[in-house]
Amino acid sequence: MKLAVLLLCAGPLSGQSIEYLSYKSQPDTGGVARAESALAKDPGNLALIARLGAAQVAIRQYREAIATYSKGLELAPKDTAFYRERGHRYLSIREFDKAYADLTKGLSLDSTDYGCLYHLGIIQFLRGEFDLAVRSFTRALPLAPDSNERTGSTDWLWMSLARAGRNAEAQALLNRHPDAAHATIVYTRRLRVYRGQVAPDSAFTPADTDDVSVATLSYGLGDWYLVRGNRKKALEWFGRAIESGGWPAFGFIVAEVELKHMQVPQR
Repeated sequence: MKLAVLLLCAGPLSGQSIEYLSYKSQPDTGGVARAESALAKDPGNLALIARLGAAQVAIRQYREAIATYSKGLELAPKDTAFYRERGHRYLSIREFDKAYADLTKGLSLDSTDYGCLYHLGIIQFLRGEFDLAVRSFTRALPLAPDSNERTGSTDWLWMSLARAGRNAEAQALLNRHPDAAHATIVYTRRLRVYRGQVAPDSAFTPADTDDVSVATLSYGLGDWYLVRGNRKKALEWFGRAIESGGWPAFGFIVAEVELKHMQVPQR
């Protein structure tokens, strides 16, 4: 199996040690420049700081967005949204401890913040803290702001339950159908595999060409095989998640961690 795993690994997975070598932003089509111009005229405006951060995120300028959100926190140190957004982007660049600190700080300010709970669950999952991830996704699910997020929370909660060995609860979650049935949502197709509605190899559609979508779907299929004890197929799908190039995807990030745990040679 060809595995294009391009990582820097120099320490424990809970630390700040994993970074995809092809980290790079996309071209600015004007959004960042306009946001920077507006903020320059009113540098203390929190809404404009948030706008610049969002524009940077849109073109994968995650390090720049982290700096922007840090400026926001200097002005508003109790702003949950800035902690949530900065924590998310620390997760994107694999600085897991910093992400964890921001997300837990955000939750200390607002225990009902969906984004803090969801992304904290991702970190707990990749650390192998599956019972803690169950707790975070269980809290996040009823707070999901839309059908896409509700479906994603359902998926990650199922994976967390399954990896924790809580199979009866995982099946009960699927039977309850808290997710929305939108076929265009990648998480919907992962859930259909978990429910036995489609075969894993039939989950992809011709429209699945976006790098993040390919990584997301591939990781879910790999995890599905892993919880069934099929390590070979799990490795194959985790490898496909990496080969997608969709490095910002949670599926890509967790596939990196899975492969490290499974001691697959890195290059």
